[in-house]
Amino acid sequence: MILHRVAALLAMAVLYAGVAAAMAGPDGPVPGPLHIVGGPNTGGCIAGAVSLPPEGPGFQTIHLDRSAFWGAPQTIAHLELFGREAAAAGLPTLLMEDISRSRGGPMPGGHVSHQIGLDADVGLDMRARPPLSSSQRSTIELRGMVRPDGRDIDPGAWSPAVTSLLHMASALPDVDRILVNPAIKQQLCREVSGDRSWLNLIRPWYGHAAHMHIRFRCPADQVDCVQAAPPPPGDGCDATLQWWFDQLDAPAKPSAPYKPPPAPIACKAILGGG
Repeated sequence: MILHRVAALLAMAVLYAGVAAAMAGPDGPVPGPLHIVGGPNTGGCIAGAVSLPPEGPGFQTIHLDRSAFWGAPQTIAHLELFGREAAAAGLPTLLMEDISRSRGGPMPGGHVSHQIGLDADVGLDMRARPPLSSSQRSTIELRGMVRPDGRDIDPGAWSPAVTSLLHMASALPDVDRILVNPAIKQQLCREVSGDRSWLNLIRPWYGHAAHMHIRFRCPADQVDCVQAAPPPPGDGCDATLQWWFDQLDAPAKPSAPYKPPPAPIACKAILGGG
């Protein structure tokens, strides 16, 4: 049994190393001090990124073939802290997806905000489960918390543990905001009592039915990092939330093909390796 476990760990390490190298890009991370350029809406890049381990206390990475797990050292430290706190609270192992590529820049699928090593996706499914095998980590599809019509949560998927997880995430150091599906925000507005101040950081956004998107603030010494404006005051359980549900009844509008923003000029040396 022990030999089988060792063999499985070695195989996982080899797989992770190969996938990490592919997602890192042809040149890997830029060594040296941290340098973040750009912001969540402008695109950007990062030098001095470090990688989240494939697993650790309270967490595992998933979708190694299409996700990237590099970020600012502070981001990685906060995510590892999140895993430890979730484990201490008796929550299931956290499943972590995209952070950034090793130098930032465009991600597969057009994740603009995942370009500077300050954003991370963490699954919301809080069903009890054993740690995933290597094959399960590649094939798992995160369970959504929202009904197909987008108007409310799926009561069969939702549990108080999801609320606890989001509350825990909001208390991590340097959190700027956490993006979730509007139906998830609506459910929090219904059920959270007592201290509701943390709801200010939970913001509705398109998609995000199966994972939360945690965005951390620019480190104080990163002068080229573009910090987004803070969320408006209040718990967000007002007409601004209802707007999202009104859009479900609005006629569809034609949209132009998406064009990602060009990388900031200062990213040329980082992304190009020059």
